[in-house]
Amino acid sequence: MIPRYSRPQMTAIWEPEAKFRIWFEIEAHATDALAELGVVPKEAAKALWDWWATNPIIDVAAIDAIEAVTKHDVIAFLTWAAENVGEQARFMHQGMTSSDVLDTCLAVQLARASDLLLEDIDQLLEVLKRRAFEHKLTPTIGRSHGIHAEPVTFGLKMAEAYVEFARNRERLVAARKDIATCAISGAVGTFANIDPRVEAHVAEKMGLSVEPVSTQVIPRDRHAMFFATLGVIASSIERLATEIRHLQRTEVLEAEEYFSPGQKGSSAMPHKRNPVLTENLTGLARMVRAYALPAMENVALWHERDISHSSVERYIGPDATITLDFALARLTGVMDKLLVYPERMQKNLDRMGGLVHSQRVLLALTQAGASREDSYRLVQRNAMKVWESDGQLSLLELLKGDPEVTGLLSPAEIEERFDLGYHFKHVDTIFARIFE
Repeated sequence: MIPRYSRPQMTAIWEPEAKFRIWFEIEAHATDALAELGVVPKEAAKALWDWWATNPIIDVAAIDAIEAVTKHDVIAFLTWAAENVGEQARFMHQGMTSSDVLDTCLAVQLARASDLLLEDIDQLLEVLKRRAFEHKLTPTIGRSHGIHAEPVTFGLKMAEAYVEFARNRERLVAARKDIATCAISGAVGTFANIDPRVEAHVAEKMGLSVEPVSTQVIPRDRHAMFFATLGVIASSIERLATEIRHLQRTEVLEAEEYFSPGQKGSSAMPHKRNPVLTENLTGLARMVRAYALPAMENVALWHERDISHSSVERYIGPDATITLDFALARLTGVMDKLLVYPERMQKNLDRMGGLVHSQRVLLALTQAGASREDSYRLVQRNAMKVWESDGQLSLLELLKGDPEVTGLLSPAEIEERFDLGYHFKHVDTIFARIFE
């Protein structure tokens, strides 16, 4: 992942040194369990932990140099560890296969990455909740197909985003649980050369659950669901980012990204204030979603295993989690500092001469005895005059001047249907569903 879209805490999970430290802990805990079972000397397990207690430097370059010869990363690591731990290191990896280390390590890394992502979502939820209550009754126009529909509040927009990310949080909790599994089952997963109690011990120590049945690898449907979940979260990021981008358009300008002192919007046009952060989030979301497909294609491995999944996961594990971590933090910043313009929202609401109240008049006419078809015709013929005047005419005044309409509704009854507050009478109910 490029540094531009990376944050240190998440990146640290995927550093080679961090990976090798997890590998050593897996091997050492397995050796502990083997020692308790009498398979290896207890002195061997103690030697591993005694060396580890010195907080040794993991010489990544030295391990890489060994791998250049062996062409096998786990063997290279074990060779390097033996050179540093000493003679007792020969008891490491007893009955294990490389995937026991690699898959269990990946589970630890994805679980730790999930914890950071959950923290990111919690911070975003906090901001969305604050903005929702701040603008709970700020009137704005709801749009369908990009066209004015009926009034909503900006707080409802924020509450809607809050609920969506709350669902995403639940999905990520489930995906984390699904991915956090340990396999120490040996070649082809039969435990022929290692006791299942070793796996249980390592799982407990590494904060994982036991994989009920592995082949030589943990089944990749778990990983597919995990990365698909990240893709769904990314899609929610893009949805909110796209909303902000539309609201910032010059013709709308109901909200916009914070524009800091000294910030420049264009190398050519000094007046520009562009939605660059939310446009960036749209692009990052595309990348995170792109990692879901190869994760799904990894599910179908040959027989008990092949390594066609390995190169894929070396990319998508770090890149998807690092990118999503950055995107969630960026979105939180955007929403925290988002500039909201209630006066512009009201101006846009009023722009089309009261057309947003057309449904209420339609319903009133049907309740007054007109057929739905006639009611629709009466309202539409007046509404189209307002539309074609670009809001210069008033729907209220046209309806009050239409004899067929006033034959069914009094002027006061028509005016009553143009009450903006009518549309917000259940906002409290919606908020109670969400936040209580």
